[in-house]
Amino acid sequence: MLILASESPRRRELIKKITSDFVVIPSNVDESVLHIAPHDLPAELSKLKAYSIYSKYPNDSVLACDTVVILDGELMGKPKNKKEAFEMLSKLSGKKHVVISGYTFISKDKEITRTVRTYVYFNKLSEELINSYIESGSPMDKAGAYGIQDENFNLVNHIEGDFDNVIGLPVEDIRKHAFN
Repeated sequence: MLILASESPRRRELIKKITSDFVVIPSNVDESVLHIAPHDLPAELSKLKAYSIYSKYPNDSVLACDTVVILDGELMGKPKNKKEAFEMLSKLSGKKHVVISGYTFISKDKEITRTVRTYVYFNKLSEELINSYIESGSPMDKAGAYGIQDENFNLVNHIEGDFDNVIGLPVEDIRKHAFN
């Protein structure tokens, strides 16, 4: 059985592109324990999450993932409030940033940790658009305060890389390297 070590509803939907035979068991690791460079964080957090679940279920396969948004070396986490969401979206406006997902897949036969990068180019956003997007509630549970799948708001001009990675799970890379 595959265990998806994530509470993310978006990851739950994306994993269905690979398999429908999975269960969700969130890892409750303390993500604040790692004090490393933002670019290294996703892979290391995915390892912590995967091992915390695999240690309890060693006869199953475990997939864990962590995704970060980085703008000019600054980690853009999930906003704590509307003010933080506004600040993040204002910083991203008109700029390129990178979304990095790290994933770890562990089974009896395989152990793999990989990172996938996607470059996202934001449109120039007006204050009105930012406020309207914040009022929709969508930014509050997402790294960088946005969801690329929120098409109604026209935040993103274009990307270089994997669209699913920006949502939170690099499906094609996982299919190629973990499920081959």
